[in-house]
Amino acid sequence: MAAVRRYEGTVYDSNRWDGFELRPGDIIIAAPPKCGTTWTQMICALLILQEPELTLPLDTLSPWIDMVTRARTEVFADLQAQSHRRFIKTHTPLDGIPNDPTVTYICVGRDPRDVALSIDHHIDNMDIGAFLKARERAAAIDGIELGPLRRQPPRPDGERNRFWQWVDDDTPSTQIGSSLRRTVEHLQTFRDAADELDVVHLHYDDLKDDLQGQMRQLAARFGIHVNEHRWPRLVQAATFESMRGRADTTVPGGGRLWIDPAAFFSRGTSGQWRELLDNADLARYAARVRTLASDELIDWVHREAIT
Repeated sequence: MAAVRRYEGTVYDSNRWDGFELRPGDIIIAAPPKCGTTWTQMICALLILQEPELTLPLDTLSPWIDMVTRARTEVFADLQAQSHRRFIKTHTPLDGIPNDPTVTYICVGRDPRDVALSIDHHIDNMDIGAFLKARERAAAIDGIELGPLRRQPPRPDGERNRFWQWVDDDTPSTQIGSSLRRTVEHLQTFRDAADELDVVHLHYDDLKDDLQGQMRQLAARFGIHVNEHRWPRLVQAATFESMRGRADTTVPGGGRLWIDPAAFFSRGTSGQWRELLDNADLARYAARVRTLASDELIDWVHREAIT
């Protein structure tokens, strides 16, 4: 089934999926930003290629089709040439990408309170000038005339104020890269399609708490056999420490789009919001998030019932 909504922002456009031909067995890694997308891409690369050292940069092996900083013609050519099982990245909800029962979708969730703090750090680490230059170059190659950039509201001073800006932002999900609304609506689209498509739901905290167990479960789900002697090196290569140490090949765009590529991974911990929010804040947050998605999803993504 074709996508029914267009998601568009400064550095992404879901319409870039138009004309892309999926293959049976493709894996689409579809997570909201800062929920573990790159981590999951690395895990898929290791399971499919079964070598701890990548032959190409991760974002070449597993490109983000929606990302406008690389020419779509180049991305399609790279994917067309791949003979191994393909694993493709997107930050677009399910209603903005092709729905195909012959492929597997991996949707990764994370406590949105941690997402808020991670995206705040992520924005600080972006080289905006490099992003815009890459966007212009890609448009020139694809023969696209760029429209004016959508104006963004100013970021307030203070981590706490920026947290609430992210939480309270009611911009439609089709027009924003990250917000609480966009994050949980994204997750809900995949939750609602669990009976119709092959959807794997991963949680960031499960990857953090039992990386090897989660990798083994994914291998079984994909029908991939991994010889026992390979597992220790593959699991080690999937750790945050290992990925941070090879940031030039693991982060999107390598070192070209970030002030500090290694800082792309930040601390990678959970529960950082506990240092920021008091009981009144938590009650305010719970009231807001409960209006945005089902109780079942909200309890799952937070790993606890919130009130």
